[in-house]
Amino acid sequence: MKKMTRILRDLAAWRTLIKGAEAGWVAVFQRGARMAGVLVINTGGTFNKRYDEISGALFVPTDESAIEAIVGEFRGNLDLRVLGLVHKDSLHMTADDRERIARAIAAAGERKVLIVHGTDTMHLTAEHLERGCPGRRIVLTGAMKPYAYDRQEAAVNLALGVGWLMAADEAGVFIGMHGLVRPHAQIIKDRANGVFRAV
Repeated sequence: MKKMTRILRDLAAWRTLIKGAEAGWVAVFQRGARMAGVLVINTGGTFNKRYDEISGALFVPTDESAIEAIVGEFRGNLDLRVLGLVHKDSLHMTADDRERIARAIAAAGERKVLIVHGTDTMHLTAEHLERGCPGRRIVLTGAMKPYAYDRQEAAVNLALGVGWLMAADEAGVFIGMHGLVRPHAQIIKDRANGVFRAV
């Protein structure tokens, strides 16, 4: 009788152990699923600009409608999360804004990050993120013309960045524009010709 009691107790202990292990693996797989996704951070820039009919000026809206319209064309096949963060022309971006972006990346579950950013100062944000976000795979992209007026450039640049992020796991901070993705120090904005070039 004592032997049977001990066997039953041992079986109960094994069942508890197995349930705990199963719960642990489920947590690991769920965490892995989150890590496999791509975080898309919107900081504004020309990519997002729209026309104000009252003032006659272009402005950066505080929404993610341009990005969401492009992401919608993936038809739910990709694990993407869109986060609106700064909503500025990049010429007005401050050190505090860049640090806010870095903190958001550090707090995120995703290891791969696409940042929609104004093209004039994306290189400065890239430099900041290289120092502040080690171990992440980050691409900054944008557009020379607003999505509201030229959907092709914005969509192509965003898709280029997403594809680059998903194609490999190498950490680093890259800029992806006009068919090129390079480490951020190896690509520049050719202002005279309105295009990004490798250096």
